[in-house]
Amino acid sequence: MSRTPAQLPLGVGLRDDATFVNFLPGPNASLVDRLVHQFDDQGEPFLYLWGRPGVGRSHLLQAACHAASDRDLRSLYLPLEELGHFPPLMLEEIERLDLVAIDDLERVVGRKRWEEALFHAFNRLRDAGKRLLVAAEAPPRQLPVKLPDLASRLSWGVTFHVQGLDDAGRLAALQLRARVRGMLLADEVARYILHRGPRRLEELFDVLEALDRASLSAQRRLTIPFVKQALGW
Repeated sequence: MSRTPAQLPLGVGLRDDATFVNFLPGPNASLVDRLVHQFDDQGEPFLYLWGRPGVGRSHLLQAACHAASDRDLRSLYLPLEELGHFPPLMLEEIERLDLVAIDDLERVVGRKRWEEALFHAFNRLRDAGKRLLVAAEAPPRQLPVKLPDLASRLSWGVTFHVQGLDDAGRLAALQLRARVRGMLLADEVARYILHRGPRRLEELFDVLEALDRASLSAQRRLTIPFVKQALGW
């Protein structure tokens, strides 16, 4: 039986839909393959992901935690955008976990207490043979890290630039998410949503979720007139 990924007392959890199944790899296929196989014998113990907001960094970290849970392994997702204003006490004894996924690293770099805690946490995870994922908006060498030892540790891992999708990829990602939800999203309807909807994929997926609810409630399939009516476009 799978165990639920380790959760913080602060209530940080994982999105149910943040899985590898509904993530379109696109130009990030090599990265997704490394993440999927991270717990294999030849898997990378430390992966560093960077990219601009909205490209799916947080999705991939949470998907890795879900995958660890499916293997009956314990994981922890730490979004520092939400947790960085706390003292780094949540890093204590994290080497007891099988996977630690640290998101939004740029939120705490330059802060002595956090940098020292991260340095020691990285060492303990490495010595215990555990897996670590780190995500940030910039590659390791471009982060304003003040502690040289931490800067060195960040360069140990295999670094991947998480790239955004072009318009064709965004269309395919929207239709993939629809299929996972059991929705039929025709090309012309998907293109209409992309043209009229928000640019960020995460917000587009929220639009899709709203359409799913409206479609089920009205017992109607997704057409352009129905999308106009349901969303007030």
